Amino acid sequence: MGTPALRLYAGPIARRHIEQHGLRPQDVGTIPAAAGGPKGLILGPLDRFIFGDWLVASQQPVHLVGASIGAWRMATACLDRACDAFERLERDYIAQHHPPPPGKKRPAPEAISEVFAGNLRAFYSGRIAEVLNHPRYRLHVVTSRGRHLLHREGAVRTPLGYLGAFAANALHRRALGAWLERVVFSSADAANGQAWHLPFAVQDFPTRQVVLREDNFMDALQASCSIPFVLKPVHGIAGAPPGSYWDGGITDYHLHLHYQPPPTSPIVLYPHFQRAVVPGWLDKPWRSRHRASPALDAMLVLAPDLNWVQTLPGGKLPDRNDFTRFAHDPQTRMRHWNTAVGAARQLADEFAAWLESPDPGRVEPL
Repeated sequence: MGTPALRLYAGPIARRHIEQHGLRPQDVGTIPAAAGGPKGLILGPLDRFIFGDWLVASQQPVHLVGASIGAWRMATACLDRACDAFERLERDYIAQHHPPPPGKKRPAPEAISEVFAGNLRAFYSGRIAEVLNHPRYRLHVVTSRGRHLLHREGAVRTPLGYLGAFAANALHRRALGAWLERVVFSSADAANGQAWHLPFAVQDFPTRQVVLREDNFMDALQASCSIPFVLKPVHGIAGAPPGSYWDGGITDYHLHLHYQPPPTSPIVLYPHFQRAVVPGWLDKPWRSRHRASPALDAMLVLAPDLNWVQTLPGGKLPDRNDFTRFAHDPQTRMRHWNTAVGAARQLADEFAAWLESPDPGRVEPL
């Protein structure tokens, strides 16, 4: 027997529910999807199983909350024939190549942003209405809007602004709100045009909500994926406050949010690439902020086993550094990533087997 791939971690509310009822598709009210770049590729087989096979056996509304690649994944879940769309996302993401100019380690942010915008147009062109009008899924795209020095981009003000943001965040996460605010673009109820309510409380951090529409969908999704210093921020998003919009993972790296799932669908189901749910990208150095909190009490995390990860190419998950590491050998990077994604089918197979007979003993504390 090979190395087990899947680990399950749950907060106390989710664990009690599983002990009493197991896990049924109608139990899920919210699905988060983290930032993390290529790491998200490892979740493709789980996405296809959850959205293509399992959730279709239920009828309740489900809130999909995504930042960065997680926003791209959750928007893809809202498309017709979602499994086909997930396979295309996987192929397109792996196939992208941004050759650096001579003498440089990476291409200019302007070049990457231009290519990425074209990729989004090719992927979603003519299909935005499918995403916005899904009969069950309520999409929430998380972005980070700059304040003060970060309100506008500049060769000096952007590095200084992020230095200030890092220092403020080191003192207290909420202090980061002086530099960046969370702006969530949410699909709307067609009956009244109002954004669907957020499935989490927002007292933890300065937050705005904006209706996700046909005329701002591409910009909002690009903004959610615009990593500072790697891509350019997005400006002039229709219907949104002015300013520079960056990657949603800066404020909400792993979406450690105060979830409020409805009593009828009480589980926050989280396919994730690790056990820890880190609040913001700038919190990565602060291990004390990686612990679970009562905000995650209703969450069930599906994550790869660390020993299984060691069996993947390079003994690790795909990551953003691979773009630089294989800048002049993209075929090797693509081969490694395709191998990892192929191996990740084991995650989906093990989750499907567990659902057939949910063993609470396999569910570890989050």
